[in-house]
Amino acid sequence: MKKLIVYYSQARGNTRRIAKMIQQATGADLEEIETVTPYTGSYDEIVNQGQREVNSGFTPEIKPLQKALASYDEIILGTPTWWYTMAPAVRTFLSQNDLTGKKVVLFQTHGGWPAHCLKDMEKMAGGADIVSTYAVQFDSTGGDHLETPLADIERWMQTLK
Repeated sequence: MKKLIVYYSQARGNTRRIAKMIQQATGADLEEIETVTPYTGSYDEIVNQGQREVNSGFTPEIKPLQKALASYDEIILGTPTWWYTMAPAVRTFLSQNDLTGKKVVLFQTHGGWPAHCLKDMEKMAGGADIVSTYAVQFDSTGGDHLETPLADIERWMQTLK
């Protein structure tokens, strides 16, 4: 089964860190979702912009993926949690890509408030076969200190092989 990890990461790179760990554990291909217009400013400025975007349902333009989703059987999709849900760039990705019939694994990174992020992603993934979801917690200050025990994450990653 051919697997592709697709993720969006911002600020501290926590989601990227988890995506790369999954890649090492599974051997899956890796692709980052990138916005056409990058976020700029301080951490707090980006957080405030993110809140406005989430509240308005904004979907930023994203760059085309280099890999063709059609050639993969399983998609592992990751997002940081922005105001209790997925990052707007992941919302754009899900609105532009039909995952019907694909096995899909969803993961989120968060600072202590996982909220309804994974449920929102499941709804947007429509006809996909959601085979696993997982939330990874980092510290609540927007930092990069991992709170979820590494052994728990590694155990979950073993189920993705």
